[in-house]
Amino acid sequence: MKLNNNALSAIALANEYCQALELATSVSPREFVLKMTRILPRIYIAVSDIPASADDDSNDMDFGFDSIHLDETYYNEIRDNIAAVMGEHDTYLETFHEDMKYSDTPIAATVSESLADLFQVLYNFVEDVREADPDQALGYLSDLRRQFAEYWGGTLCNVMRPLNHYIHHTEDEDDEEDFI
Repeated sequence: MKLNNNALSAIALANEYCQALELATSVSPREFVLKMTRILPRIYIAVSDIPASADDDSNDMDFGFDSIHLDETYYNEIRDNIAAVMGEHDTYLETFHEDMKYSDTPIAATVSESLADLFQVLYNFVEDVREADPDQALGYLSDLRRQFAEYWGGTLCNVMRPLNHYIHHTEDEDDEEDFI
């Protein structure tokens, strides 16, 4: 079976996202946040557009998407690098956390952990797909879509809010360069 353009786009965007996080400390905070606000919506659309029939085709097959390529040390390094880039803008109030309905106090989350959690899913996915044949890649895409619906799609949406706030409400010396 051949991978369609949307499947290839989802794979490429996952790879691009991982590379952007791996290089987070090599760009200014504003450049990093701009990159995230541009790539995250595209990932959302690409994964959402994976056809539901792909889910049906692989329900009875185990593609091993649960394989773990990212170790804890590298995850922590990515998270810590993002925290350093985000600085004082790393923490935000999470309004869609499951515990919010039982709490009178706000629940804090961090951009760094949210982006690192997405990195973990997408890094493992990219590593699985790297050596896969097209049929296996479709299974991995199906698993990615299923995990998106169950877990990390909400994380992606939630982290967009503080990133958007940073872009539109944070003074930065790079502001003028963005409009040239």
